[in-house]
Parts: sequence; C-alpha cells; structure tokens
Amino acid sequence: MTTGTRRPRIAVHKFSSCDGCQLAFLNLGEPLLALAEAVDILHFAEAGPVDEEAEVDIAFVEGSVATSQDAARLHGIRQRSRYLVTIGACATAGGIQALRNLHDADAWVSGVYAQPEHIDLLADSTPIAESVRVDLELWGCPVSGEQVLGATKALLAGHLPRVDHSAVCMECKRQQAVCVMVAQGRPCMGPVTSTGCGAICPRWQRDCYACYGPAVQANVSALATHLADTGMPADEVARRLLFINGHAEPFRSEGLDWQARVITRQGREEEQG
Repeated sequence: MTTGTRRPRIAVHKFSSCDGCQLAFLNLGEPLLALAEAVDILHFAEAGPVDEEAEVDIAFVEGSVATSQDAARLHGIRQRSRYLVTIGACATAGGIQALRNLHDADAWVSGVYAQPEHIDLLADSTPIAESVRVDLELWGCPVSGEQVLGATKALLAGHLPRVDHSAVCMECKRQQAVCVMVAQGRPCMGPVTSTGCGAICPRWQRDCYACYGPAVQANVSALATHLADTGMPADEVARRLLFINGHAEPFRSEGLDWQARVITRQGREEEQG
C-alpha cells in the first residue's frame, strides 16, 4: 500500500446524505487519532482537511448519487483511488432519499421551490455501485465506526475484510436478547436484516428497522406475509420494506409488490363505490 516511506493516504468524501456516517467515523475518538498517526488523511471536510483531488489508497464515500454533479465527481474519485469503500445506507442502497424513486420527484421539487428549473436533480437517487466499481460496501444507518476502522486496517494490510451478513436474529442470540417479535409481537425486521449494529434496537425492546440492509438468503416474502397475518395493513408492510434500504434487493421488489396490492385494493374499493 505504500511507496518507499510514504504513508498510506485516505480520503472521506460526502455525497447526498445527512453526514451521520462521517460522524460515526469521527466519534471513534482516540482510535481515530491513532489511525491519523499511521496514515495521511488528505480529504475529510467534516474533520478539517480538504483536498478532493488527492490521489489516495482508500476513498470512503458517504451518500448517494442524486445530481449530475455527483455523478461526474464520483468518476474522478474512482480514478484517483486504489480502493473505494461505500459507508452507510445512502452510499450502499440509495438511503432514505431513494424513497423519491417511487414517486414523481419533479412534482415534489415544483411544490417546494419557486424556481425548480435551477435544481439539479437526477430522476433517481442511486447507490454508488450503480455508477462506479466499488471494492467494499459497509452498510448501516449510520455505519459502525468500529467497522470502518477495522476495514481500514484490513485494506492497509492488503486484503478485504470479512463482513458478517448473517441476520440480526443471530446477534440477538449471541447477546442473549429476548426476541421482541415473539415476546412482544413487534414487527421486527431482524430475521431479514444483516447484523453489524450489535442488535441494539432489540436489546432495548425496539423492533429492527433494517438499518444494515438485507441479510444473506433473506426470506423477505415470508416475513412480509407474517407481518400481514399478524394484522399489519398492506400499506404499512410496504413502508417497512421500502424504508432505509428500500432500494436494495430483495426489499425493493417485495415492497413494490405489497405497494401494488394496496393500489389494486384501492381501485376495487373505488369501483364498488
């Protein structure tokens, strides 16, 4: 990763996002300071250094592609980086802003801005991997700072890290957390969601909202059917699937299917008067 005595170089770039994943990186505190002593952080506007044109060994990218300027800037970052790593739900799956992909975004812009013609907005908000090659995806809303640090160390050592995509349910078992779906009847997304958060919501008696994206071999159809069988309306089932990582498969296809059921039902109700 280094040439002669040159230290490894890192950049952290922001696209359309809330900055939460960069804050997760910053909140590492002392481990981040220790990392800064071993590498050169050339671009990280949230932390201070700004050099977006820098050639680096690792480029972390937060946020989705939402404008034509985003797309052009992203290709330049890819060319100047040995490894490109996406961090967080926005970068890996379009994020919450990808909810506009399901609707008429132009109508929203026209309703908000007095001069919508000045707004540079692509038709869809898309993950980074739909525009350029990505070497590693780290999910989460926000991403785990420890996971980012671990990935950095692995890449600097010359190999890709292992990312656990087993279901949150497995983490609940390891943490000895009582299942909120079984014990409290909560509509938990844990059975189809990748771990990485430490099962923090179920451990505090809250249901999982799928922050870390789909788990491997996730049976989303079965979970959606279960939620409906327990009394959740079809439109709420669709919203559960098409939320933080709604642009990611299989959440997207299953969520759109349940959304279509709602539209079909509403049409029948209108015909019946």
